[in-house]
Amino acid sequence: MDGTRCHHPIRSYHRVMRVTATVAVALGSVLSGLIGPAGGATADTAFPPSEKIFPATTRGWVSISHGPEFRQRFNRTQYGLLLKDPSMKPFIESVRKELEGSNSGRLGRLGLTLDDLLDVAGGEYALGAVESPAGKLATVVLVDVTGHDAEARGLVDKMNTRMVEQKGTKVAANGGGTLTVYQFIASENSSRPGEQRVAFALAGSTLIVGDDPALITQVMGTLGQGRGDCVGSLPAFGAVMGRCQSQVPATAAAVRWYVDPLPFAKAYQATNPPREKRKGPDYVAILGRQGFDAVKGAGGVVVFDDGGHAMRHHTMVYAPPLAGRQPFAADRFDLAARMLQFPDVEVIAPQSWVPRDVSGWTSLQFDLRNAFTTVESLVDDVVGEKGVYDDVIASVKEDPDGPQIDLEKDLVACLGSRLTLITDHATPIGTDSERIVIAVEAVDPERIAATVAKSMSIDPDMAKIDVQGNVAWELIDRSMAIPQLEVELPGGVVPHADHDDDAQRRRSKLRDRDEKLLPHSVVTVAHGHLFIASHRDILERVLAATRSFAREDEAIRPAYEMLRQGSMPKSKSLTGQILNGILGDGKPGTVRTQRLDGSTLPEFEVVRRYFGTAGVGMQSLPDGWYVTGVTLPRSQQEPEVARRPVAPPQ
Repeated sequence: MDGTRCHHPIRSYHRVMRVTATVAVALGSVLSGLIGPAGGATADTAFPPSEKIFPATTRGWVSISHGPEFRQRFNRTQYGLLLKDPSMKPFIESVRKELEGSNSGRLGRLGLTLDDLLDVAGGEYALGAVESPAGKLATVVLVDVTGHDAEARGLVDKMNTRMVEQKGTKVAANGGGTLTVYQFIASENSSRPGEQRVAFALAGSTLIVGDDPALITQVMGTLGQGRGDCVGSLPAFGAVMGRCQSQVPATAAAVRWYVDPLPFAKAYQATNPPREKRKGPDYVAILGRQGFDAVKGAGGVVVFDDGGHAMRHHTMVYAPPLAGRQPFAADRFDLAARMLQFPDVEVIAPQSWVPRDVSGWTSLQFDLRNAFTTVESLVDDVVGEKGVYDDVIASVKEDPDGPQIDLEKDLVACLGSRLTLITDHATPIGTDSERIVIAVEAVDPERIAATVAKSMSIDPDMAKIDVQGNVAWELIDRSMAIPQLEVELPGGVVPHADHDDDAQRRRSKLRDRDEKLLPHSVVTVAHGHLFIASHRDILERVLAATRSFAREDEAIRPAYEMLRQGSMPKSKSLTGQILNGILGDGKPGTVRTQRLDGSTLPEFEVVRRYFGTAGVGMQSLPDGWYVTGVTLPRSQQEPEVARRPVAPPQ
């Protein structure tokens, strides 16, 4: 292979895999959802089920089937009790003021809260994000106010008053006297500068609010019988409903939800463009090009206070095989989407080495060998150059100064299909408190251990250490901030005579995408698994453990403390880095401003009692994936276990 040589080629391979993992997290972050049962219209409802009213161009939809019953159920859960705790009142009020004071959205100017809308609801409450012909999202809220007509009129008066305070100009509406439209000019500091409109109407026992008067007028015309080309007529919507609706009784006052992932993401981008052009890849466009548009819809149903469960949810991701392809076949999708292979097994239980007091444990079956061969086009697309992936893999094998490892034979072929993620944190909570352990099942642990040793022993930034009697390798150069199984990209040393400028440029692009996810990482092979840990202390705990357990309160604690300290933008955790990527300005090296003031939050020990234990399971289907999960109240948990050790001062 032509091109420059490097001393540590394992390092750039992990950069390749980390790019893939980032995309998977983003996709995973898009596909999570809710949906539930849909009953027919009855004599005491103001309109048919909202899925029969919203058009087929609806990209996102949320419905509470019966507002009053939902509120009662939610208020009985620990989540409802948490929001009513006096210690939370200052924070909740500060959030409301922030939402009312921000002019980032048109409906935000109305100052409406979910409580305001539930106060007037006598039946269904629904919200839809509809794509306009221009490719942007318009928001519509429908509320059945049967039995609450007086309260609804009062809310309309409140919105009129609010719009006058916001210096809105009342304009003529095509919807007749029932439709009120205000126009205002958003400031240049708004995420949507320029002319904007909001509209609302009280039509009989239906309150309708939105930011597109034409769409509201259209929806008002379908309140009687619905429409044929509705979101409920979509095959994906029907498949999701058919899978989930039978799992929940009609009296459960379910929260139902549906999204068409990639179209929603594209329309959201068009509706909320960044103030400044961001550098880097467009992951939404990349996912579409790489075959992930095979996911046609996702949705589910959430029920609160349900037979001993604080919360229960059923979810389906609808992704049928492409035309002419077979379910579960390796080629049922195209390009990088072929990596979406999650083989089913009879039981997945926590391994004996998972500590019982960690924050969270997640385990899944994933076809790693298939992913290794199908990720090529995705990595090249993210980097923006063809051939980068093959170039890196070849350099690992052929570089005379590197480990000369055949990654497919010496590593990937020796791994099984079970992946486990353990999350935890050290105390006191700080920007570097989060702990992560990734464990991959090994079918040939001896060969993997030899491969790891061969690659790490030539890397001066890796130190050979002992962890609970196991040989491990720890990153000692903190400035490098790179996980262990990575490949140093060619181009970092003096070029050879056969130097290829294009190859070097491509590799440099990949090197520049290093995101510092595991700055203190440690790697070892033990218990028949390859372990990659963010810190040595968490790996020591895992390798010394004998029991397994997990708790919702400890899972949420790091983010809670970071929010309370105002330090979330500085967090080095995976969650913090994802939030910075989504909410930041896109400029390298800059730290975003935390939008919510968490200084009014109470000490975590005050609210710990409101968090229980959560569990989720997933099953592969011929046309997608089915996910179900529950949250148990704290009273149903096992007694408190011994706490984790306090991290020593750095």
